[in-house]
Amino acid sequence: MREALISLVILCGAVSAWAINPNVRISQYGHTAWRIQDGFLGSAPRAIAQYADGYLWIGGGNGLVRFDGARFLPWTPPPGKHLLSPDIGFLLAARDGSLWIGTSLGLSHWTNKDLINYSSYANASITSIIEDEDGTIWVTRARITDGTGPLCQVTGMDMRCYGKADGLPEDRYSSMARDSAGNFWLAGSTGLTRWRPGSFQTYYPSELKSNAGQVGVSAVLPNPDGSLWVGTAQPGLGLQQLAQGVWKPFVVPELNSRTLEVHSNALYRGRQNALWVGTYRQGIYRIYGSEVDHFDSSEGLSSDYASKFFEDREGNLWVLTSGGIDCFRDLKITTFSAREGLTTPEVDSVQASREGPVWIGGPRALNILDAGRVSSIPTGKGSLGDQVTSLFEDHAGQRWVGLDNSLFIFEKGGRFTRINKPDGSPTGMIYGITEDVDNNLWVLSFGPPRTLIRIYDRKARQEIPTPHIPPANSLVADPRGGIWLGLMNGDLARYQQGRTEIFRFEHKYDSRVNQVLVSPDGSVLGATAFGLIGWSDGKQRTLSAKNGLPCDGVNAVVQDSSGALWLYMPCGLVKIAKSDLQRLWVQPNVRLQPIVFDVFDGVQPGSGAPFESKAVRTPDDRLWFANGRVLQMIDPSHLALNLMAPAVRVEQVIADRKSYSLESDLRVPPGTRDLEIDYTALSFTVPQKVRFRYRLEGRTADWVDPGTRRQAFYTDLRPGTYRFHVIACNNDGVWNNDGATLDFTVAPAWYQTNTFRLLCVAMVVIGAWIFYILRVQHVTRKISARFDERLAERTRIARELHDTLMQTIQASKLIADHALRKRDNPDQAYQSMEELSSWLGQATVQGREALSSLRLSAVETNDLIQALKRATDECRNQNAIAEVGFSVVGDAREMHPFVRDEVYRISYEAIRNACTHSKCTRLDVVLRYAQVLAIRVKDNGRGIDPVVAQKGKDGHFGLQGMRERATRIHSTLTIVSSTDSGTEISIEVPGRIAFRKPRASTLEAIKATFARTQRIDEKGR
Repeated sequence: MREALISLVILCGAVSAWAINPNVRISQYGHTAWRIQDGFLGSAPRAIAQYADGYLWIGGGNGLVRFDGARFLPWTPPPGKHLLSPDIGFLLAARDGSLWIGTSLGLSHWTNKDLINYSSYANASITSIIEDEDGTIWVTRARITDGTGPLCQVTGMDMRCYGKADGLPEDRYSSMARDSAGNFWLAGSTGLTRWRPGSFQTYYPSELKSNAGQVGVSAVLPNPDGSLWVGTAQPGLGLQQLAQGVWKPFVVPELNSRTLEVHSNALYRGRQNALWVGTYRQGIYRIYGSEVDHFDSSEGLSSDYASKFFEDREGNLWVLTSGGIDCFRDLKITTFSAREGLTTPEVDSVQASREGPVWIGGPRALNILDAGRVSSIPTGKGSLGDQVTSLFEDHAGQRWVGLDNSLFIFEKGGRFTRINKPDGSPTGMIYGITEDVDNNLWVLSFGPPRTLIRIYDRKARQEIPTPHIPPANSLVADPRGGIWLGLMNGDLARYQQGRTEIFRFEHKYDSRVNQVLVSPDGSVLGATAFGLIGWSDGKQRTLSAKNGLPCDGVNAVVQDSSGALWLYMPCGLVKIAKSDLQRLWVQPNVRLQPIVFDVFDGVQPGSGAPFESKAVRTPDDRLWFANGRVLQMIDPSHLALNLMAPAVRVEQVIADRKSYSLESDLRVPPGTRDLEIDYTALSFTVPQKVRFRYRLEGRTADWVDPGTRRQAFYTDLRPGTYRFHVIACNNDGVWNNDGATLDFTVAPAWYQTNTFRLLCVAMVVIGAWIFYILRVQHVTRKISARFDERLAERTRIARELHDTLMQTIQASKLIADHALRKRDNPDQAYQSMEELSSWLGQATVQGREALSSLRLSAVETNDLIQALKRATDECRNQNAIAEVGFSVVGDAREMHPFVRDEVYRISYEAIRNACTHSKCTRLDVVLRYAQVLAIRVKDNGRGIDPVVAQKGKDGHFGLQGMRERATRIHSTLTIVSSTDSGTEISIEVPGRIAFRKPRASTLEAIKATFARTQRIDEKGR
């Protein structure tokens, strides 16, 4: 929006705002005050300068502060450095970019981020500092105790001071200036001294008054013509001129009525050659030519004690007072009110004159503004009314004025002539006046009743009351004949030759038409509270916020010479280009980009004047608006723009509420969660309208538009190197696209380093490798366990075959061999064959028993109870035991297959031994499910030899195998035997092993024990 404005005004020859305009009143400037009482400053400011970095530096009793237009930041010297005194009285920004600081105890120099103190000449107060054409720094001092002079020249790291021996009178000098001829002018407590090496002269203002005594000079300012402005604090003398040694009082009525007391260092010539004067008790004065203007605390100045003036790079004027800092700047919209000389307390109507003056109407007065001067015509006298309602100038130059309930012609000489209705009665309150192409004057009267009056040749010829015409609020002549009416209900109407044509629009609340405008292209526009309505060639349009306007309401409308439309709205003054207006007629829902002037540009929008004469254009193309309170003017052809791009600075970085200095290698600590970057743009014209864009390179390439916010916030930045880039534009949309950058690094935490990442990768690889090895070992152990199980089973079968079947077969072979040797003895052979048959039968039984032991494995049946029951049944059937008992105590529970198989084999071996060897008549088998798995096998046979029960029988492996199996499953095997009571074999297996899946370590221990036992067995064989 602002970019478009800049392009437009450059094409139109707009000027840049390099200095405030001296042709307007001080009260018409934009004014901002920062007061001490509001907490902006800790003490009264006494010195101001704009440093090379663009900041304003302000000195006072509490040291230096920097100001960016929004924030006052205390300045802190570098570590190990300090000012000679925090009490600062003068500042000078030198041409080399350094800053000279005058304190109450001496001179300091801030250059290249280093503070240099001239301590050899300390303990003297610096009263002024200047830089000559050669770049040499000169200072004046007071309260000198070292015996040197009051005027000193800085030479490198030293100073040379001039005093009485150099022709400089002893005096207390409060300020200093240098003229174009190279003379130094020093304002002293007794007079004014001109000095240059080898020459001096003193001028005493007391010469002007014989009884004045010694009169001190407080300020001096050379003029280009060689004369000087001289300020004194003496009442009655005040401001003087000194030309060729002769005093000339500055005689101006505005000043003669005051006892002007000029403050030291408070004479300043602006870039437009206006003289600014600061006083001790009367505020500030501006002298421009013969015009003198005044501004004091009653109008908003922070204090009447004004001590210093300064113009910044954008042309804004700064005033230091005992109460704070004031800034004055140009506004694009100029305001006229009682402060500028209007005698009416409010402005209700405005009218342009062909001759140039602007006529202003309101209560109690009719004002005429001509060349900046206001004259007044009182209206509240005699039979004349008090309220000026309408103003109009006809084709003949006659001035028509609506006063209260009557219509008048303002004649030359200041006489008012009343115009009555055709019936001779007063016209009533006039809300609008216009003139058609036939020179008929049409007057809209609110009566009552509401009427439309036609006047021709200074007489009312016709009165048309409602309802013959609809109730109207405004009117304007149509160049093609007739008039247009803005109606009270928000519609438009055209009246011509007794006929009324109404154009209806969508109505809303308070829909009356405030003003009607006919454009040169024939389109008709109406200002309403719900937008701008328009009609052209049968097309009806409504322009409102949905089309891009800042709000809906329109109080007044006027067109400039370029065809652009200006809307005076409650939210500002809006300009719509002619091309945008043409687009609206083609596309009713088009989104426009209007230019908006707001309060920072000087707009004082109100509810609007109640009468028709709300907005006019004067012949010089200036636009005037009556808003019901004040009169406002804008000159579209001479808009002063601020074309200086603002300097952009990054001020500080705050990480987790800790501030860091802006070093070249800024490193933010590891683990930083909240990062704040403060930045600023040094534009002082309207700091509130400075806008920013920023991006963080290394995180995103997109620009962020924070508006006017001066902080950027980031959370949880990853470790890495970043570049923060910020750009800004000033109040008129001029961008500094270079902006400012800040490089910084977010340091990684130990767990965010590449070393840690590589270590993690290595650990993952090693872990994967270890997992692979363990998995291979696990699979290997599992396969080995299966092989061990098979080997153990084969070993058991081998033992059983060796203990039973092989021995029987061997015995059978011996019998057969014996029978073959006794072939000649049939009886002996027959007996041997019987024995052989018996042994072969026994071998068959033993083979069947071996096969049964394999078939009836618990691993196959998966049911320990059924397996053991089958084993007892087989024992009973094969050995004819009289009584066999089998019982189960507790509920059967799921067992680990490996444990179940081992338990079965131990139990089966115990049952088989009882059936085969004990010669018992009763066998009892009890299976108990409890905290442990317990099995008891008891017979009433002949028992087992204790030695055999303990160590086993040579060549037999049954009992030894039972013990080995019990050990493999971490169970307890008990054998109790006697010749009287038989044998009892019991086994107990812990429930954690038998009933639930054991830990891997337990299984591994069982399998390891099993493998170790097998190796021992094989070694024994």
